[in-house]
Amino acid sequence: MREREQYQKVIRAAFCAVLLFLDGRLFRYVWMHYYSPLMETVFFRRGHWLVLSLYLIFLFAFIGIYGGWKAGYHRIVNLISSHALGLLIANVLSYIEIVALTKKMVSVLPLSCLFVLEMLISLVWSIVCTRLYRMAYPPHRVLLIYEEKPDRYLLDKLKSRGDRISLAAEISLREGMEAVLREMEQYSCVLIYDIPSRERNYILKQCYRRGIRCYLTPKLSDILIRSAENQHLFDTPLYLCRNSSLTIERAFFKRLTDILISALGLLFFSPIMFLIALFIRFEDRGPVIYQQERLTKDGRHFHIYKFRSMREDAERDGRARLAEKDDERITAVGRFIRPFRLDELPQLWNILLGEMSLVGPRPERPDIAAAYEEEIPEFSYRLKVKAGLTGYAQVYGKYNTTAYDKLKLDLMYIQNGSLMMDMEILLKTVQILFQRESAEGVRTEDRQE
Repeated sequence: MREREQYQKVIRAAFCAVLLFLDGRLFRYVWMHYYSPLMETVFFRRGHWLVLSLYLIFLFAFIGIYGGWKAGYHRIVNLISSHALGLLIANVLSYIEIVALTKKMVSVLPLSCLFVLEMLISLVWSIVCTRLYRMAYPPHRVLLIYEEKPDRYLLDKLKSRGDRISLAAEISLREGMEAVLREMEQYSCVLIYDIPSRERNYILKQCYRRGIRCYLTPKLSDILIRSAENQHLFDTPLYLCRNSSLTIERAFFKRLTDILISALGLLFFSPIMFLIALFIRFEDRGPVIYQQERLTKDGRHFHIYKFRSMREDAERDGRARLAEKDDERITAVGRFIRPFRLDELPQLWNILLGEMSLVGPRPERPDIAAAYEEEIPEFSYRLKVKAGLTGYAQVYGKYNTTAYDKLKLDLMYIQNGSLMMDMEILLKTVQILFQRESAEGVRTEDRQE
């Protein structure tokens, strides 16, 4: 198994090449027979190859952004949704390109038929490639190493990805390091869960020496070190952690992007926002916009704007509560707009005003943040940058992700963020709008008291 792992990328590259070849052949047929003849001056061979190359670049890039090339890593349904979004964007961009080349509005029917055929191919591709990959690389039998017994959240998550990880055994450090090392020899993979740094470092070195694959849940210090720079002031290696906020140039371009996209978003979504406002008003005659105090950069307070999705008396007892799964306080309109995040569209105005950014940690309510900080003092680290409409924790987490895991995800963005990462998060946000579990409320027994 260990010897075969080096070929994983080669196998995935072969899968990718097969799909690009099939989609490229289909697109070339549509281009040559339906769109190319509409041009005033027909291309020679190089021109046709250029159009095809651009289409393949679009496909490769956008399917890749949504994780569609990772057969065997993502579930089949996630692969198909990734391909659907990547193909849709590629075909829309290609249609714009075709309109520019033909200098006229052309029929979208050929490209629409192409999209349907490509989705059928992607469906077959996802199923076949996933099964072939899992036949070649069955789930790793994992040894879980811990000090205190892991909570049910981690165990449930491990069980939910039995296609990738098979939890074969568990062992506690309390049984002694010698017992742990003897147990490790029987497995090709270990998962280190929240053990003291000294023991964890020793086990990591032993895994490296023995060639054992190792997963570990990161500590906050691990995330901070990941963004460190190599320094060579003398012959002893140094890491430099700058621990500063955004650079001047990144802050400028980030703010410029916020202004442009939020202004265009308000203009584009204005008809949808108008309809949502009407439905909310007609349902119970209550206010359309809900304002709530939140925290942003450096602990500053501001009022966030949202479409009201709960009853007016949702917090009549004056106590802040997160939305729960199947929360009876959510209105009929709210049950439609919340899964698709439509209730958050008014926050484009917060972004335009400079109170929020498009990408950043989601703003918490002061009282809920204070409760989290009593248990996790480092939770305030999220306030080193401006709060965001979407963020790393929203893309890779869920609404009911634990506060500590949200902090880790947000710190990964704060420490390693860039304009390219912002664009990637914005594109991936479109994908999670169609993943209902990402908006699922916290369970009653799990909420913060």
